[in-house]
Amino acid sequence: MSSSTRRSLEVDFLRGVVLIVIALDHISRGILQYAMLHSYAYCDAAEVFVFLGGYASAAAYVGVAERRGEAAALHRFLKRAWEIYRAYLLTAALMLACGALLTLLPSAAAVDTGWQAFVRHPLRELANIASFREQPFLSAVLPMYVLFALCVPFAVPLARRSPFAMLSFSVAVWALAPWLENWLPRTGDANWPFNPFAWQLMFAFGMLCRLHPVSADVQTSTMGRAITRVAFVVALTFAFVKLCIDGHPSPGFMKQDLASVRIVSFLSIAWLCAQAVRLGWLRSLAVAVPTIVTVGRQGLVCFVGGTLVSIGVDAALQLAGVRTTELLTDWPIRLLGDASAIAVLIGLGSVASRLKAARLQPAKLPARMAPARATSREHPRRPQ
Repeated sequence: MSSSTRRSLEVDFLRGVVLIVIALDHISRGILQYAMLHSYAYCDAAEVFVFLGGYASAAAYVGVAERRGEAAALHRFLKRAWEIYRAYLLTAALMLACGALLTLLPSAAAVDTGWQAFVRHPLRELANIASFREQPFLSAVLPMYVLFALCVPFAVPLARRSPFAMLSFSVAVWALAPWLENWLPRTGDANWPFNPFAWQLMFAFGMLCRLHPVSADVQTSTMGRAITRVAFVVALTFAFVKLCIDGHPSPGFMKQDLASVRIVSFLSIAWLCAQAVRLGWLRSLAVAVPTIVTVGRQGLVCFVGGTLVSIGVDAALQLAGVRTTELLTDWPIRLLGDASAIAVLIGLGSVASRLKAARLQPAKLPARMAPARATSREHPRRPQ
């Protein structure tokens, strides 16, 4: 099997970690969210998730193209875009259902799900959701992925032929993203929570890293060691600022349009993570915790399930009387809620993996029939 068709154990492990982190980040009454990436960096799990999505998409496209041709790869990603769109509709429906249930609680989360607007104008809201003009709560990242999947068959060949041209084009689109966003379908002044014209840069980084990886020789060279030292200083500086000086969350537009400080923060951590991969540390972790790898390999299922888990655990904690301001007094039950979310996601990944394996397994002949047919072929009956 060629390197282009093999799955990366480290990438699947990181995807599993990120999916769990995304779920934990959206449990407002949890406690582990305070130890997640956004607490000590100017980026969060979203950058990692999009980067890994670009990495995995490039690997998948190249693998299909090498085995079955460019046309098959194009068809694969058209199908993938449709799969993500269906997952988006399902997630949006789950958000609306959660909103209906949360109206029974004194919670602001019911407004975020879009349920109130849906009750007033159900047909209009359904049309808006289907056309991406409205993106209920945690479903908002998936429309961007639909567009990315449609662009992969054009972006990957360009990135393979001319990585510099691909990177230059991607940076230019990112710079123009606040103006290009006006071309997106939307209602009124409401912008997309994730501007795809900006976030495509992170997706492009992932594709380029898969198609043109930095060799171990370069990473251990004089220049590579210098980059490692700079990345460590940058990551440490950002952590100090976040933990000791800037305790307030970054404005929403910094994430929506992928501010440059978030890109620098992510790239410093990504380079350090690449060193952990080179040294074999991440592979050792992946081998030690295979259930996390399974979550990463069932990314779409676990993402959709994770949105429901986040809201469900948060609502359960609220029913238990946990408040968002009482971190120290309520930490045991908060930690229990976080652990429950992790356990459910791991279980969901395991079930999805088994169902997928059963669906792909070829049908087998009954045990008693196979030997009989083999015997008749090996020892044909002689005519009397």
